[in-house]
Amino acid sequence: MTRGKRIYALDTNVLLHDPTSLFRFEEHDVFIPMTVLEELDEKKSGGSELARNARQTSRFLNELIERGNGHGIKDGLPLTDPQGIKLGRGGAAGKLWFQSRTADSHRKADNEILAAVLDLRERHPDTPVVLVSKDINLRIKASIYGIAAEDYENDRALDDFALLFSGHAELPEDFWQRHPEVRSWSERGHTFYELAAAKDEEWHPHQCLYLPGDAGIELRVLGITDGKARLKLLDDYSGHTHTVWGISARNREQNFALNVLMDPEVDFVTLLGTAGTGKTLLALAAGLAQVMDQQRYREIIMTRATVSVGEDIGFLPGTEEEKMTPWMGALTDNLEVLANPEEGGAWGRAATNDLLASRVKIRSLNFMRGRTFLGRYVIIDEAQNLTPKQMKTLITRAGPGTKMICLGNVEQIDTPYLTETSSGLTYAVDRFKGWQHSAHITLRRGERSRLADFASEAL
Repeated sequence: MTRGKRIYALDTNVLLHDPTSLFRFEEHDVFIPMTVLEELDEKKSGGSELARNARQTSRFLNELIERGNGHGIKDGLPLTDPQGIKLGRGGAAGKLWFQSRTADSHRKADNEILAAVLDLRERHPDTPVVLVSKDINLRIKASIYGIAAEDYENDRALDDFALLFSGHAELPEDFWQRHPEVRSWSERGHTFYELAAAKDEEWHPHQCLYLPGDAGIELRVLGITDGKARLKLLDDYSGHTHTVWGISARNREQNFALNVLMDPEVDFVTLLGTAGTGKTLLALAAGLAQVMDQQRYREIIMTRATVSVGEDIGFLPGTEEEKMTPWMGALTDNLEVLANPEEGGAWGRAATNDLLASRVKIRSLNFMRGRTFLGRYVIIDEAQNLTPKQMKTLITRAGPGTKMICLGNVEQIDTPYLTETSSGLTYAVDRFKGWQHSAHITLRRGERSRLADFASEAL
């Protein structure tokens, strides 16, 4: 092997998590233990995401073997990808190596991988060998044996979750003094401002800005062109006279969320927040107002990742919608709040429930591949449990006239191998923050009950 390069030994879970990880180590070499190939073979059957990734990894390996036939597997296969995946710096690419010795099938798979890495290190004492695994226990075992071990971090949207774009920012008290040349005008009942954006003001489209205190004001950035920012005065949904389907904003962030949810120019909205901040209620209220009253969308479609918090209760009976109903407690709970007419008594409530149910459809995440939503208002709940690839699959279902809302709390990730920085929701927030037709709001204040608020802080 070439001197000056590191050798990265990949665990099975890395390839199952991201098949393109083969090409993500720049100019360094990649080593695949025999046990990893055997585990990929075991995981390839079925229609799950893991099975698809196992088959894709096998296809990548087969293509590399076919393309590098002249070099021979024993000499290492050049890690070049025909689809333009970025490889090493300056066009340099590492090589792919396979374990040539047969693994002992009587030993545990993790121990076989460790033995293969130890053997590799002995055969190449001058080359640093690093084990890459998403399994914490395997990394601990590797550390005991003196093997350098790392988590696979290439899929991280950012290094620290605290750096994630919040979607709103507080303006300094002397904001208007800093911008003496401000042009303002009114159009269709809304107030707009245009001013020169300073270099330290890193604003993004549809970011919400607020000035606290007596001269309080709430603005939204519509766009920045040639150094000039166009701002719009936000609608006030905090009063009882201006509500969305009977729901008023209880805090500043909820008002920001309702503004972007009700704006037809915003096609993609992400709402982050802890339990009880009102994510689902606000998204549903805005959806019902635009489906029922404004008839901007044909219907509401709601889906979520079906990941259990505790033990699985087994197979569920019925149709797709009936199977999804137990997972959609958040939907039914919030519909009870929204479908509560003041007049009409029990008959009126029953009629309203039937009407709303006819315009709200529950769909399973498993059957989204290949679909196209036209003129729909799509709510993706519990989006923190989605991988970046699953998030891409869902967002690309959007057809003309469709608006997509992603809700989630990254503190409640239930999927193995996903973290706050690698969740599909974090990935979407970071990648979409600069797009002209997307908005993100982080909701911080709980409004469910004093009990829920205290539990969120104390437990």
